[in-house]
Amino acid sequence: MCNSNVKSAGVAQIDGRPVLQPAGNRVATPEAARPLKKSLQKSLSMPASLDNAAAATTCAASPENTRAADFVRAAAASLLPPPTPASVSAKATRVSGAKVAAARTAAAAAAMGGLDRSRKPAKKGGAAVLPVVTFAGLEAYEPAGSIAAAQREHVAMAQAQRKMRIAHYGRTASFSRVEGKVSATATGAAELVAGAVTGHDEKRCSFITPYSDPLYVAYHDEEWGVPVRDDELLFEMLTLSGVQVGADWTSILKRRHVYREAFSGFNVDAVAKYTEKQMASLSAEFGLDLGTIRGAVNNACRISEVRRDFGSFSKYVWAFVNNKPLSPSYKYSRKIPVKTSKSESISKDMVRRGFRFVGPTVIHSFMQAVGLTNDHLVSCPRHRVCSSSA
Repeated sequence: MCNSNVKSAGVAQIDGRPVLQPAGNRVATPEAARPLKKSLQKSLSMPASLDNAAAATTCAASPENTRAADFVRAAAASLLPPPTPASVSAKATRVSGAKVAAARTAAAAAAMGGLDRSRKPAKKGGAAVLPVVTFAGLEAYEPAGSIAAAQREHVAMAQAQRKMRIAHYGRTASFSRVEGKVSATATGAAELVAGAVTGHDEKRCSFITPYSDPLYVAYHDEEWGVPVRDDELLFEMLTLSGVQVGADWTSILKRRHVYREAFSGFNVDAVAKYTEKQMASLSAEFGLDLGTIRGAVNNACRISEVRRDFGSFSKYVWAFVNNKPLSPSYKYSRKIPVKTSKSESISKDMVRRGFRFVGPTVIHSFMQAVGLTNDHLVSCPRHRVCSSSA
């Protein structure tokens, strides 16, 4: 049976020798200049007739059949395209990469404590979604100093700061610190409250900051809000309040001695007698605005008129508040207004009497300075001092 199959394959002459040539292997030799097409390579890869011929040849034990079988295998191998170095190296790389990945996966699973298969499949839109199998603790792992770790830390810090701002919205920095300390422990609450009265550095009005000028801090702790009933000091604060418009109290306080020297210690009678020549001389000597000097001299003359009507400028001013300071009891600095209905009424009356630089905002600043209103925050120790001195 095997011999009949070999004979049916056919014999061909190659180099003068009879060689077994299967019928399915009779293919025209392609030209060397033109490469084979992919479809032709597939068709020539391994015909089924070659497998049958090789199987039939191995059945024979004669030398001729053995040589014929070897020739069939060689012919089949010659028809296949030779492997390129690139394909061989790519295949080796894939195999080695897969082995390395498998080894790393096994090592990570052993280090992290196995696979996390606790997630159940979820359904989205009626279709089941397969769970994602991850290593336990592998998701939270990030190499130290990586960009992702820095970004996560920055986002977490920003969220914490945002929550803190929301929690302490509307509170002053000093009030928040004291409130946090009081709520920290219930046993130390009495000690913190007792220490807040003596250590008022943390409890001053919120517009007094660690960067405030010491002169301004001293003015807040000793003069601002203290009831004043002396005419000369009232005249001084009225003048400084008018000059303070467009500037700040720190710069005015630093030049306070200049104003006192220019206006004769704010003696009402002496300033009311200033002539135009003296005003020009003071402006040139002390570098003061001539309009400011004229306004101060005019107000001194009006105060002299008020003295004749009310006996003193102090009685005239304190009559607007019934001789008792106003105490709004503000908790936050943002609640303190720049003018009030009371300052507007005082301003209208003073303008009617001929005073200058006495707008509602200036008068409200004047009222705060001379203690007509106690605008210290309730958390400030000076609030209690000014209230008791009234």
